[in-house]
Amino acid sequence: MEKENIAVGLDIGTTKIVAMIGKKNEYGKLEILGVGKSKSLGVARGVVNNITQTIQSIQQAIQEAENNSGYKIKDVVVGIAGQHIRSIQHTDYISRNNPEEVIGGNDIQLLIDQVNKLAMLPGEEIIHVLPQEFKIDGQSEIKEPIGMYGGRLESSFHVVVGQASSIRNVGRCIQSSGIELSGLTLEPLASADAVLSQEEKEAGVALIDIGGGTTDLAIFKDGIIRHTAVIPFGGNVITDDIKEGCSIIEKQAELLKVKFGSAWPGENKDNEIVSIPGLRGREPKEISLKNLSKIIHARVVEIIDQVFTEVKAYGHEDPRKKLIAGIVLTGGGAQLKHIKQLVEYITGMDTRIGYPNEHLAGNSDEEISSPLYATAVGLVMNSIENKTQSAVRMDAIEPPKAPVYRQPVVQAPVIEVSEEEVEEEARNTNEKQNSTVNRIQRNFFDRYVDKIKDFLDNAE
Repeated sequence: MEKENIAVGLDIGTTKIVAMIGKKNEYGKLEILGVGKSKSLGVARGVVNNITQTIQSIQQAIQEAENNSGYKIKDVVVGIAGQHIRSIQHTDYISRNNPEEVIGGNDIQLLIDQVNKLAMLPGEEIIHVLPQEFKIDGQSEIKEPIGMYGGRLESSFHVVVGQASSIRNVGRCIQSSGIELSGLTLEPLASADAVLSQEEKEAGVALIDIGGGTTDLAIFKDGIIRHTAVIPFGGNVITDDIKEGCSIIEKQAELLKVKFGSAWPGENKDNEIVSIPGLRGREPKEISLKNLSKIIHARVVEIIDQVFTEVKAYGHEDPRKKLIAGIVLTGGGAQLKHIKQLVEYITGMDTRIGYPNEHLAGNSDEEISSPLYATAVGLVMNSIENKTQSAVRMDAIEPPKAPVYRQPVVQAPVIEVSEEEVEEEARNTNEKQNSTVNRIQRNFFDRYVDKIKDFLDNAE
């Protein structure tokens, strides 16, 4: 019987932690088997600041996902975000000893090893090495160099860097929650996989993921990642502004934002009022919806201005770099009323709200199709690429049996391989003959995750 490729993504956000279990159905769509969600108590602006509380929140989300799916989670692909993330553009090359031989995987690996030697700021580590375009002997715009001839192999890279301590803290929380870390992905890249089409990535698009603690940006052009950035403001700052501006508690401010909030103050009339219950017998407080929208508008404008500064820094105004597909908004903040219109007004670019439903099976829960779950869906898609069984059916887990002591028998090992296993191995081999870009990303991540595991094992 063929093993199920069960995938698990873990989105550790500032406001919520989501564990999602899924698999591909026979039509190639993502079937979500179970979702667990918990309030994130130990994370601020995408960075763990309380290990114990984060572990508890992760365990709660994992437990709920397991109960809803009937699967026991073994390992997860986790999203990385936070204001410690930064990116740099870098070009590197190698000179090959024998240009008469075709370029192979070893040459690509030599190039990657050189990029890994880049000098970083103290405490920083390279998280992502994302190749953009290759050059062979001066010939540019080569996307797949393997199998070609040449002496000088050159490539431009988008290198994502983060604080080593922040990433290791995430690894520690996952390991202490009783599960293994199988992969790391920058959260805006996971969200991009979930909500962007290949046509948009080719034409040029800016993905803006508005989370609770941060707003993440990923820019694609010609199908290649060109720029990433993390803005250290998100939906929680808007809630704080409402709390201060209206002199109410945080819970009431969040409810006001979700139920009555708008990013466009012009639509509210002066006489539109909402009444908030007073604390412990105090008089109810009346809040003007126009004032509420003005508070929200001011902060959203500030966030979008910062994002648009990054878009211009990429070079959007250059005709060759123009983002023809415009902007795609996702994340919880994308659900704010009239935010699409405000973004279009500020940037002058076509904008749509990004839903992860394109990759989901037709019978998926409507809630999972929300922009709120875009990152989690992207992480599950990323986990599927690992081709591992990240969760097993609970009814397939046998309870431990009492040990039975028998006289040891020495016997030569016999390895039996069925025809089905041979066919499955051949099928997997064919599937793995992917592009150089994907292969580089997977190889780099496998080594980086192993590095984190070694660090955590040695720290114990």
